[in-house]
Amino acid sequence: MNDGRKGMALRVENIGSLAAVSASRWNAVVGARYPFLRYEFLAALEACGCAHTETGWEPDHLMVFEGERAVGALPRYAKYHSRGEYVFDWSWADAWERAGGDYYPKSLSAIPFTPAIGPRLAVVEDVDRRAVIAALAPLIRDTGLQSWHLLFADSDEVDDWQAAIGAPLLERQAVQFAWQDDGFGDFDGFLARMSSRKRKEIRRERRKLSDQGFVFERLTGDRIDDQVLAQFYRCYCMTYLERGQRPYLSLEFFTRLRDGMPDCLMLVRASLAGRAVAAALCLQGGDALYGRYWGSEVEADFLHFETCYYQGIEHCLERGLARFDPGTQGEHKLTRGFAPVISRSLHYLEHEGFREAVAEFCREERAYVHAYLEQCRLRLPFKDPPS
Repeated sequence: MNDGRKGMALRVENIGSLAAVSASRWNAVVGARYPFLRYEFLAALEACGCAHTETGWEPDHLMVFEGERAVGALPRYAKYHSRGEYVFDWSWADAWERAGGDYYPKSLSAIPFTPAIGPRLAVVEDVDRRAVIAALAPLIRDTGLQSWHLLFADSDEVDDWQAAIGAPLLERQAVQFAWQDDGFGDFDGFLARMSSRKRKEIRRERRKLSDQGFVFERLTGDRIDDQVLAQFYRCYCMTYLERGQRPYLSLEFFTRLRDGMPDCLMLVRASLAGRAVAAALCLQGGDALYGRYWGSEVEADFLHFETCYYQGIEHCLERGLARFDPGTQGEHKLTRGFAPVISRSLHYLEHEGFREAVAEFCREERAYVHAYLEQCRLRLPFKDPPS
């Protein structure tokens, strides 16, 4: 037993699917600042079959109670493959299976298809997070599966997991790119902080699209109607079809998001000659914007940069949002004002010998990641590094 507050015992329940708990009970714990933990987002993934047992994502969520009050929530899945995670462990799986083991299913605490840094374990304000982690620890270690993985958690949360559970947790790091408001005021103020050459390049990119007749709109709330959503989905599917893949997410999923959490959605629509031809759908929560889904029916120089980056930065500056996470990967984000940041994940491997081998891999990889981080910082376009 662990104490959330002095004298108050914590109890952990495996709720399985989110269908087993009410939206109000789950959301009372996770709050509204990070949209991907909200009941509406995770339940939509399950209800539409995007993150479901049939697609290799078996819901296995945990909730923590203090008496009858829910005080903690951790999304968790029994995962039968490594797709849709963005922390790539296929080489680990291959090594373990060549040694005669079964890497899958594995236990995974992550937001499906969402490499956006944020909370993974939600805890109410008056309860100690490390105490909740200590209560969860037996269910993390003793799942009967080979491994457990916590992906893209906030850095403070990672520190608490490490402090509460300790050495068996291996840390893996990677570089992402994020925009941070540094008192820019507006888009011109943002550009004014850049070198003259880079400032001119961005203005030239935007002007070229305007000269070709592209028009951009940012739609929120009830302006994202069925027609707008259907056009966005056609574009979104193009991104996958060009690579010979099927999209992870369905139109039904996006419709459920629009209906269930319209306050969180911001859609950028690009039109040419009066016809919508490209779109990007972002989610908003707290003081941050998260760029997630994009696609285009046409090819045009700089269209992706305008739709996915510059429009999002303008939205943040207009709405007073401090941070814009545009999605994973992409060094081209650097010269457009997105600074490198470290993402952290944690991994528990049951077999001690396998754990030691992976620990050495993570140590070597981390040295490369930090060298790459410093190289990226040198490529930022600002005259003076943002504070």
